[in-house]
Amino acid sequence: MNDSRLTRRGSLVRVGGFLATAFGAAGLKIDSSEGAGPAAVASGAVSCVLTPEQTEGPYYIANEALRRNITEGRPGAPLMLRAFVVSASTCKPIKSAAVDIWHADAAGVYSGFGSGAASRTFMRGIQRTNAKGLALFRTVYPGWYQGRTVHIHVKVHLGGNVVHTGQLYFPDTLTDAVYRNQPYSSRGNRDVRNAADSIFRNGGSKSLLSVKKNSAGVYVATIMMGVHRS
Repeated sequence: MNDSRLTRRGSLVRVGGFLATAFGAAGLKIDSSEGAGPAAVASGAVSCVLTPEQTEGPYYIANEALRRNITEGRPGAPLMLRAFVVSASTCKPIKSAAVDIWHADAAGVYSGFGSGAASRTFMRGIQRTNAKGLALFRTVYPGWYQGRTVHIHVKVHLGGNVVHTGQLYFPDTLTDAVYRNQPYSSRGNRDVRNAADSIFRNGGSKSLLSVKKNSAGVYVATIMMGVHRS
C-alpha cells in the first residue's frame, strides 16, 4: 500500500437510532426491510452523525503488516478491537476496506520510536473488512504517555485512498479500572484524561469505543466508522 498515493476524505460516524439496533447483537446486520439506504438516511429513519477527522499524529508508519494479532507477545490486558466500516451515505457495510491501526503498548511506547525503535511492528497492523464491514484485531489495552489521553490511531483505506484518519478512545472509568492492575499500575497515574486532551476535545466523544469484558477476561471494544467511497 503506497501511502504517497493516498488522499484523506470522509469521516468517522457514530451510528444511532435504528442502525444501532440493526447493527447490534445480531452481528451488525442491516435489515433492508426497514428501508436502509439513501432515502432512509435522508428521512432520518437511519441516523449517521458525522464527526471531525483527527490527526494521525507523529507515530504513523506506512505499509504495516496484514495481520490480526498485533501484540508480538507484549504484556497487557487482552483487547479485541471490532472496527466496522459502513457507507456514510447508505449506512451499509463496506467489504474489503483496509483498516490500519497503531497504538502504544502497555508501557506507553510506540514501535519504531524512542525506546521502541528496535522494532517497527508491535501494536501495528492492517485488516480487511469482511462482508459485514468488520475488521478484527487482537491487541492489548493501550498504555498512556505524557500529554495524551489513552487512544488508538486508525486509518481506513478504500481503493487506494485514505477515506478516514482518526483516533479511538476509551471511557475514563474503564481505563482507571484497567490501570489498577499490572503492568499498568507500576507506571503511576496518567497525566491526561479525556476531557483535558486537546485532540479528544475536537470530536473525541463521538469516537468513544463501546467496551465490554467477556467471560474469558478479554476486553471487547467496538466502533462503527462511516466513510465516503470517493
